[in-house]
Amino acid sequence: MKITFETKKTEKDHLVFIYKNKLSFSNLALNSEQIDLLKNSNLSFKGRKEFTETLHYSAKAEIHSLTIAKINTKSAAEECVRLESFGGSLLSYLEKKKILNAAIIFEDKEFDLSEKKLIINGLNLKSYKFNKYKTKSNEKKFLETLKIIDYQNKFNNNDKREITSGKRVKGIFLTRDLVSEPANVLYPSKFVDMCKILEKTGVKIEVLDEKKMKSLGMNALLGVSQGSVRPAKTMIMKWNGNPSNKKQPIAFIGKGVTFDTGGISIKPSGGMEDMKWDMGGAGVVAGLMYTLALRKAKTNVIGAVGLVENMPDGNAQRPGDIVKSMSGQTIEVLNTDAEGRLVLADVLWYVKEKFKPKLMVDLATLTGAIIVALGDRYAGMFSNSNDLADKLYNSSKETQELIWRLPLDSDFDKLLNCQVADMKNITGARGAGSITAAQFLKRFVGEIEWAHLDIAGVTWSKKGTSLSRPGGTGFGVRLLDNFVKKNYG
Repeated sequence: MKITFETKKTEKDHLVFIYKNKLSFSNLALNSEQIDLLKNSNLSFKGRKEFTETLHYSAKAEIHSLTIAKINTKSAAEECVRLESFGGSLLSYLEKKKILNAAIIFEDKEFDLSEKKLIINGLNLKSYKFNKYKTKSNEKKFLETLKIIDYQNKFNNNDKREITSGKRVKGIFLTRDLVSEPANVLYPSKFVDMCKILEKTGVKIEVLDEKKMKSLGMNALLGVSQGSVRPAKTMIMKWNGNPSNKKQPIAFIGKGVTFDTGGISIKPSGGMEDMKWDMGGAGVVAGLMYTLALRKAKTNVIGAVGLVENMPDGNAQRPGDIVKSMSGQTIEVLNTDAEGRLVLADVLWYVKEKFKPKLMVDLATLTGAIIVALGDRYAGMFSNSNDLADKLYNSSKETQELIWRLPLDSDFDKLLNCQVADMKNITGARGAGSITAAQFLKRFVGEIEWAHLDIAGVTWSKKGTSLSRPGGTGFGVRLLDNFVKKNYG
């Protein structure tokens, strides 16, 4: 969708007039004939209906069709999210009406600049589509152009550039691109290639190959990838937003299993195609780093992702194998489908030892158990720090990318103890699967403030969300960007 700013609409554009409480009919972007059409339109918003459309073919008013959109906000606390969601709903409505070109006019007495930007951002977020492999020309038509009628030039040039360039959504769209690509296209080295765009924004990228990881002792991660012909990678992204600050950076770590068959502990075939997005955590970290760089965040951030493909072949890791992680701790691999925690164990330890960060937040599509517990509405949060958990929770409320904290304790941790190694990668019990997975990760973070977000239920949506079509949601980028902005710059 192409967004432009204009001082007036053209006759071919579908006019969208947006207001909240009362139409003043004093908008200077409208001529007298257009105001008359507004006054005479049916403005009955029954129940929860937000949009009404009246078709006109008036050369005098220069309007072919008109949508009058009324937004109802419930409270100031939720207004930001409500405005963005309204924008997403508006786009869906216009596309349902098969409108290809729209021009938006706001009732200026009711919207300040920040509110307008939120609605536009919602429209933009919802507009994302992944259809690059479609070849048929008779597919569904989408909104092609969106004009913002800014007759008083209330948007300055920086605002216009930010919106028309997609600066606020590029990181989220990168995450959605990454989780949407099929595994024959996106594998560890191609993930790195797709992230090279970050270097243009000032992010420095370092890639550890298998030889380097072997020398570092990252055998837990390498064990996951040994059944695949695709070599594993660990990618480190560095954003130095405050060069004068020599204090510890903050770090984000992502699980990047570009396809997960389960390995020798192979998954059922039904639904296995969804495992192309088992690198969702790594996708969020990449999108977050892009977002931070584009807005020139005033803090120093490390993003690290462990990239592997989990496949079964003659060289694949077997149930019962024992590996020595980079930390020196040994792990009995009882289930090769509990692989994400093995990848994260080595990357968490590497980041902890190499960069000595102030805090670490990891993200992973880690367990099916979190979907049983929280469905597709909440991500699970686990943390060894109440302060960090509270900060993340506050950002969750503000962005409505919802998280819910679950417990950690020593009794859960004991379930991982093993007779033949320092720990096992599953407990063998049915209960508390997400919790014991988090307890496993906790053994590799030491005393650093740490939080783990299990995003298995929220990374992909079959029905879509208020800000995304069916497919990749980009959940986590806005949440963590808000967390960084509010607490670190």
